[in-house]
Amino acid sequence: MNRRVELGEFLRARRDALRPSDVGLPAGTRRRTPGLRREEVALLAGVSLTWYTWLEQGRRINASRDVLHALARTLRLDEAGRSHLLALANGESSDPVERTLDAPDAIVRLIASMEPSPAYVLGPRWEYVAWNAAQDKLYPALSNLPEHERNLLWVMFCEPTAKALIADWHDRARSTLAEFRASTTRLMDDPVVIDLVERLLLGSPDFALWWPEHDVAGFHTRLRRYHHPRAGELTFEYQQLIPAEWPHLRVICQLPLPGDDSAQRLSAWHDVG
Repeated sequence: MNRRVELGEFLRARRDALRPSDVGLPAGTRRRTPGLRREEVALLAGVSLTWYTWLEQGRRINASRDVLHALARTLRLDEAGRSHLLALANGESSDPVERTLDAPDAIVRLIASMEPSPAYVLGPRWEYVAWNAAQDKLYPALSNLPEHERNLLWVMFCEPTAKALIADWHDRARSTLAEFRASTTRLMDDPVVIDLVERLLLGSPDFALWWPEHDVAGFHTRLRRYHHPRAGELTFEYQQLIPAEWPHLRVICQLPLPGDDSAQRLSAWHDVG
């Protein structure tokens, strides 16, 4: 995953996703594709067409922060998109990050205290490093997966029981992929991330279709619904916490909604089973 190639592909994908009317331009009648032309992006961003073309081609050219922000505004990027653009253009990788195999004891106790809400902990590459008993009841297959498959993205796209479990799988899979890409921009040179993406490209037709679209997104609180084979239809509010002492970890908690008994039903069937 060459960073400059990724930058060019990201710019093209975002340019193709815009319509002339999105930026106040007439549609015209001689367009081969519905997206913006390179010269239109260059004009609106205040850069030369040659310079912008080279940027999309992945050539080694310097881009100031002001120019990159101008491109972000022209392409209507949100905060996640701007951060992704800057990280790709700066060509900076994060410091080497060791694989996280275990969560700190304090974090394990934290998610245990969240019972009966399902909760788990992800490492920097979205690997599962801990989960509580409620999460094990929600998705018991996680405990039986081999270590290299114990990753949220792999589970979402390549584990068949997870795909059947998640009620709105299509929307959740796309949003999860966009969040993963945004959060791992600085790890794109990491061998573990590269291996994960390569395995997903081979193992999931949906991933192979959506990955080239270069969608990125930040985390947003949302509802997640499940078709649980024993506890029935479940609904939780999906929340994410970043521990101040361990900022490379993500604590995910699925909170019950007021007046809803999803957490109690999930707990009850297993307690008597």
